[in-house]
Amino acid sequence: MSKYGMLDNVLNDILKAVTPLQEDWAIRFGIVNDLRLVAESVESLRGATVEPFGSFVSNLFTRWGDLDISIELSNGSHISSVGKKHKQTLLADLLKALRAKGGWNNLQFIINARVPILKLRRYPSGISCDISINNLQGQMKSKMLLWISNIDGRFHDMVLLVKEWAKAHKINNPKTGTFNSYSLSLLVIFHFQTCAPAILPPLKDIYPGNMVDDLIGVRADVEDLIGETCDTNINRFLSDKSRPKNKKSLAELFVEFLRKFAQMDSWASKMGISPYTGQWEQIKDNTRWLPKTYAIFVILCSLEQS
Repeated sequence: MSKYGMLDNVLNDILKAVTPLQEDWAIRFGIVNDLRLVAESVESLRGATVEPFGSFVSNLFTRWGDLDISIELSNGSHISSVGKKHKQTLLADLLKALRAKGGWNNLQFIINARVPILKLRRYPSGISCDISINNLQGQMKSKMLLWISNIDGRFHDMVLLVKEWAKAHKINNPKTGTFNSYSLSLLVIFHFQTCAPAILPPLKDIYPGNMVDDLIGVRADVEDLIGETCDTNINRFLSDKSRPKNKKSLAELFVEFLRKFAQMDSWASKMGISPYTGQWEQIKDNTRWLPKTYAIFVILCSLEQS
């Protein structure tokens, strides 16, 4: 057995334990349908659609993963835009309907967050849900991660393993200033871009520009254009026969991931992580990272600047 053989076996056992079963998918589809029925009963939400996003859509969720829901308001065929106050009102209406319907517990209305969110837990499954209004950006992020998963299957497995590692070390809770699941996925993307040989291309080679800026106009047309652009560029990357292939095992990649970010304290004050360019970036050269208010900076320009 190779020096990574035992670790490979352990990681595979972890993956078997955390990978969702068919029943886990069914439970979440059932929750989405239940929320649709409740939303249809709310007068202020008539015509809106209830759409999942996040790790469920990107197929990067674990058996006990949360479910993210966006309620997309009707605006004909065009992408809708609505202010924070109106979002708060709509979520308050939905909260009232959910309480009347029953079957939900731990209901919390995070009204003053940058993005107002309704948090709740489905009974008896115990699945937690975060509901927001018009979160098309979140939906497109989720699709991008799904498309990236199609480039190399090790990305999916690594994200699940890193999530479990972060949970074990209690660094997977943004409320306490640590990573959320999306940020952990970005770290894996960056690792796969900067390992040797690289497994993933810079995200600018998949979708150049800022996707958020392009979410304007007729929704179907915009989503089709983004999807076709990404599909074309991903196929171009995969069909490049001159590209060196990385054949490292999951265990090797996981150990390298830990080594790469183990000394984070020594460079995080000066360097940021850019999956968009697939490179380390000087914080002082990026005005959006100043002033230095975060412990670590990750930027993904193809979806958003942050």
